[in-house]
Parts: sequence; structure tokens; C-alpha cells
Amino acid sequence: MPTPLWRLTVKLDFSAAHQLRNYGGKCERMHGHNFAVEVVVEGSKLDEKVEYLVDFKVLKNLTREILEELDHRHLNELPFFRERNPSSENIARHVYGELAPKLPGNVRLAEVSVAEKDAQKATYMEI
Repeated sequence: MPTPLWRLTVKLDFSAAHQLRNYGGKCERMHGHNFAVEVVVEGSKLDEKVEYLVDFKVLKNLTREILEELDHRHLNELPFFRERNPSSENIARHVYGELAPKLPGNVRLAEVSVAEKDAQKATYMEI
């Protein structure tokens, strides 16, 4: 018998400025983006009472708390990005690292994606 698996996705956004060190182009200068963030969680056990993996509201609020720390900031000035470039890849890694330990026990963070534009995104996951 196959093991069930549910995946939930929430999308939020934040606005921030950043500079990409060692880029060798315009992106080395401070500039801003409206970053789109997509969080995907998964699990195989639903809540017995409500029969959901996790309340979408809870997942969005946990993610929003993390994004509030990034919103309308110069990302290069934040501790996580003082040594790392605030690229979409590293923003996704940062959000993943902050969010994973806050999730309920029946839920696993599958991936976090960050996009500066609709046409491309960077996704971080741990396997």
C-alpha cells in the first residue's frame, strides 16, 4: 500500500534592496526588488480533527514573520548576508533555515523558492 503524501504551497512577497558583491556589473550597485517567495511543505499525516496537514494561515504567518525581518531593508546589512551575497539563492536558503525548525512535527519543509521576476526563480531544499 502506498504511503500518502500531501504538499502545501504558500506564496508571499517582500520588498528589499541589495547589492551583489563581485558581480562585475550593474547589480553590484544597490537596487531593489519585489521578491516573491514560495514555500512548499509536505507530510504524510493529517491532523485527526480537521484533516489537514497544517492550517494555511499558520504556514503563512510563520513565513510572514521571517519575511518581516527582510522587508524594506538593505539585505547586505543583515547578519546572514554580511558574509554571503544576498542573491535569490541565499535568500531562499535563509528563509528555509529560519522556517524549518518552526514547523509542526508532522510537517517537513520541502523547498523555498525566491524570484526577483516572474520569469525565473531560485529554489533551495535539503535532501
